[in-house]
Amino acid sequence: MNSVAAHAPGTTESPPALTVSELSRLLRDTVRGNPLLAKVLVRGETSNVQRAATGIVFFTLRDEEAQIACVLFRTVAEALPFDLEDGMAVLATGDVDLYARRGEVQLVIHTIAPEGVGLFWATFQKTRKTLEGEGLFAAAKKRPLPTFPRRIGLVTSERGAAVHDLVTILRRRYPLAAVILSPSLVQGAEAPASLRRALADVQDRVDVVIVARGGGSLEDLWCFNDEGLARAIAACPVPVVSAVGHETDVTIADFVADVRAPTPSAAAELVSPDIEELRVQIRALAETALATMRDLLRDRRRGLALAGSRLSPASLQQEVREDGERLLRLGRGLRDATARMFRATSERLESLEARLDVVSPLGTLRRGYAIVEGDDGRVVTDARGVQESDSLVVRLRDGRLHVHVDSKQEEP
Repeated sequence: MNSVAAHAPGTTESPPALTVSELSRLLRDTVRGNPLLAKVLVRGETSNVQRAATGIVFFTLRDEEAQIACVLFRTVAEALPFDLEDGMAVLATGDVDLYARRGEVQLVIHTIAPEGVGLFWATFQKTRKTLEGEGLFAAAKKRPLPTFPRRIGLVTSERGAAVHDLVTILRRRYPLAAVILSPSLVQGAEAPASLRRALADVQDRVDVVIVARGGGSLEDLWCFNDEGLARAIAACPVPVVSAVGHETDVTIADFVADVRAPTPSAAAELVSPDIEELRVQIRALAETALATMRDLLRDRRRGLALAGSRLSPASLQQEVREDGERLLRLGRGLRDATARMFRATSERLESLEARLDVVSPLGTLRRGYAIVEGDDGRVVTDARGVQESDSLVVRLRDGRLHVHVDSKQEEP
């Protein structure tokens, strides 16, 4: 296609027209070639943070009067020690560039961090969210402290004020327990690893562990926010008490420990019973046991006295007399009961005898009837069973008649 040129008055020829791509490249090269726009340090507030599936993070950096688009490539985004969120005040370094596809100026971020304390807070929140998501802070994981620990472990600096307070209180309150110190650094870059080693060294030799440090600045206490230390506390085989800083100081170790104490001194009181209170309780229990024993002995004496009185001659004679009277009463009762039983049995037999006599053959004979028997002893009940010249026996009430049948007459 031929170019279309517009002629301005008083000119013979206009400059050649640029394509959009050519203009974009020209602007990009101009921006990239300006040393003032390379590795710039920018302060602002983040907004519209968006994470692409490729791992690239897009967001806007703004202040009260302006804003600029920013891009954070995947390798830089993954290395951040905190989660980038909307509304964070940050300091960022990067190169100003032109995104040709949109014709948009953007800041390609190389480093970014929350301003001042914000960096610590952001890192703290990221670690807290990670461990909380894994359930390391769950109440169900918290273990009760032993009531009477035999060995108490201390993970702290051997030269700090905290160890002095801990040992003093433990010796005063509960001198029966052995106190085992596992010294450690409690601030600085090497402190997290030192704390983990000290905890591993003592955890298998004690019943409970106190991880402690006195007060300090945020930076001084930062080692107790170490993720590795938190995992070591969670994996400790015995209960752990976190006693870091003052009551207002909060660390990741506080969240993951079984018990959080506001101060090292408070931790010492939590893990140790007060021996004076124990003495009072023991005295009270001893007095109760003694009173119970006295009551028991008094009852036993009364029982023995009663048994002794029952074994005296007069008492034995009285018991024999009472037992004799009781046996006489029982004998009379048995005799009367036997007589009543005999009478009742006799009356019952007489009744049965009368009922049997009604149906008895002998009773029938007494009423004038006779029983005819054959010579074989069988009772003859009808004339058909008798032949002429048969011998029969007629049984009467008072004897038998031997008869001979001369003739017979059968009834129809």
